[in-house]
Amino acid sequence: MQTVETLNEGLKRAYTVTITSKDIDARVDKEVKAIAPQVRMPGFRAGKVPANLVKKMHGESLQRDALNNSIQESIQKLIADQKLRPAMQPSVELDEGFEFGKDAEIKVALEVLPDIAAPSIEGLKLERLTVEVADAQVDEAAGRIATQQGALEEHAASHKAKDGDTLKIDFVGKVDGEPFEGGSAEGVNLKIGAGQFIPGFEEQLTGVKKGEEKTIEVTFPEDYGAEHLAGKAATFDITVQAILNGDKPKLDDEFAKSLGLEGLDKLKELLKGQIEQEHNGLTRTHMKRKLLDQLAAAHDFDVPPSMVEAEFEQIWQQLQHEATHEEDPAAAIAEMEAEKEDYRAIAVRRVRLGLLLSEIGQANGVIVNDQEMNRLIMQAAQQYGPQDRERFVQYVRQDPMAAAQLRAPLYEDKVVDFLFEKAEVTDRAVTKEELEAAIEAEDGDIKPHVHGPNCGHDHDEKPKAKKAAKKGEAEADAPAADEAPAAEEAPKKAAPKKAAAKKDEAVAEDATVEEKPKKKAAPKKAAAKAE
Repeated sequence: MQTVETLNEGLKRAYTVTITSKDIDARVDKEVKAIAPQVRMPGFRAGKVPANLVKKMHGESLQRDALNNSIQESIQKLIADQKLRPAMQPSVELDEGFEFGKDAEIKVALEVLPDIAAPSIEGLKLERLTVEVADAQVDEAAGRIATQQGALEEHAASHKAKDGDTLKIDFVGKVDGEPFEGGSAEGVNLKIGAGQFIPGFEEQLTGVKKGEEKTIEVTFPEDYGAEHLAGKAATFDITVQAILNGDKPKLDDEFAKSLGLEGLDKLKELLKGQIEQEHNGLTRTHMKRKLLDQLAAAHDFDVPPSMVEAEFEQIWQQLQHEATHEEDPAAAIAEMEAEKEDYRAIAVRRVRLGLLLSEIGQANGVIVNDQEMNRLIMQAAQQYGPQDRERFVQYVRQDPMAAAQLRAPLYEDKVVDFLFEKAEVTDRAVTKEELEAAIEAEDGDIKPHVHGPNCGHDHDEKPKAKKAAKKGEAEADAPAADEAPAAEEAPKKAAPKKAAAKKDEAVAEDATVEEKPKKKAAPKKAAAKAE
């Protein structure tokens, strides 16, 4: 292999690599010897077909494979020999005039990661805004659970379901006449008028009686969480087991025991822990944004244009999607276009912060160990149906880029935690409203989260005073480039199965749903509330 550097300008590199025909032919001969014992041909005993006939039968395929393998190995050798750190996948172009039997000349172009001076992590100062949990918050959360868990009594068989009644139903959902995964359940409670299910579902059950069977027609919302169902027409075959009614139970020890807990004090203890966890999440969001601001202000270096462009495209696609849900999509898109360069500046900042966090992590021995990685894979696999779960696990284990994408959020969190420990942190007690207001004020610089080209997690940095898309609520994460190159498309997610939550799990869920800060409403569920 012969290598000639043809470009070395800034972060751009280009090379011409020549692979000799002798090397390619040697690979073909080696492969012929390997497969010859398995080749069958009339007139020859098994494994005794001459090599020249094997080459004649499979020569074209073997030559293509040999050329591809030679190119791949040459690129890897080039990267190793030149001590390159590619920012993105190199561009490889085979000479148009190539013919088998001649030397192969390939042109390799790439951008490399910048050499970053040892990042300065000294002198970081952060303020930690803390929120105490008030007894009134706990009582309010407990009251909501009591309302949702009201003791229900069954109506007479002749009763016709009306608004406010709770139906216990079995259902089977179908698209194009075929049941879809996650669209079936038994013994599910549905309260007419509560808005639990997708639009049109509950209304069509008004007037049904116990034991009645009915098929309803609905259309999944365009923004439904499961992409393969979004916007599709569906039918649901429904059987009504019972029609129930009931009042809010008394909030006492007996009610807590009905949830599987020791008493009311235990219920309040769990709820307080849930609310504290939510407050801690808000506190961390605020601290992390302030940390990233300090890092961005203290470090400035060139970033690979290809990474910036990929990041910008992700941001732009997300904004375009969000704009379609605005009251005036055309006006939203026009405003986006006017502020396009602001979004490009955000892409530059994200890439720079990602490279910076990666450099800090590597310089200080921050890693995601095998046990943590296995846990991430298993957790991510739960998003898929049983038949796709094992395929997803194999996909991640075999594809380094997919694994890096999955690893990136945890790696970044660990780097941020490391920096929190290094920083001088002062505490200040505030109310929840004050903390939310502080985060909301920063949201003027935080765009709705998108998945960057070198990460697998949320970003939400926005330029000031943008109205083209709704505000995101996730942390202002930056892509950790070395830890998370772009991944290929993973197996499609199956629609998640819905199931009634266990009583103690219902406590945890209900305690936090209403307490979260202003967020975009989640898509309505087609089945019962998920565990």
